[in-house]
Amino acid sequence: MKKYCFSLFAVFLLISLSSCGQNTAGNKSLDERVSNFLKEHKDKWHDLNVPYQDGQSLYDIIVKNNYQSALEIGTSTGHSTIWIAWALSKTGGTLITVEIDRGRYEEALKNIEAAGLSPYVDARLADAHELVKKLDGPFDFVFSDADKDWYLQYFKDVDPKLKAGGCFTAHNVLNGFGGIDEFLDYVRSLKNYNTTINRGSSSGISVSYKKQ
Repeated sequence: MKKYCFSLFAVFLLISLSSCGQNTAGNKSLDERVSNFLKEHKDKWHDLNVPYQDGQSLYDIIVKNNYQSALEIGTSTGHSTIWIAWALSKTGGTLITVEIDRGRYEEALKNIEAAGLSPYVDARLADAHELVKKLDGPFDFVFSDADKDWYLQYFKDVDPKLKAGGCFTAHNVLNGFGGIDEFLDYVRSLKNYNTTINRGSSSGISVSYKKQ
């Protein structure tokens, strides 16, 4: 009886190790694919996309905090989307991303697929002014990079759906666009948020953590 039990345990262990090895190989393969795609396209992202270093910053925030339910407001052609989705592939999460322009949306879909990250992305062609209000959430990570004069409203719409410990990030906060100062003044005034500015690029990203 003991030999039989040991044999079953040995078979189970071998199957588990084999499965683990396949997952590790799969993750390594995806990492290489995404990394190569981003490097090959590093200087080709235009049309309202984030700089490479800002994409890296978003990735780092998600991985560091093990975020798993993300929302992106403003897909453009998918540069930041790829960085966010790549991070979520590490944490086991998924991303909803919203873009209003059909041309940018369709190009983003192609880029996301080429990077191998489609399983992690729910891309919506929609007006974020309307859709963000309707999304159920909850989210633990939000990246806003759409119309700057609507940042404050996006934040107010998302705040009730953002988990404690979650993070609301916004792009271009150092560029002086209309509406940015009002947004920053508001989030900095909230006692249940801690807001800093990531100055990895000249664009700047505001990083607002919702306190526990």
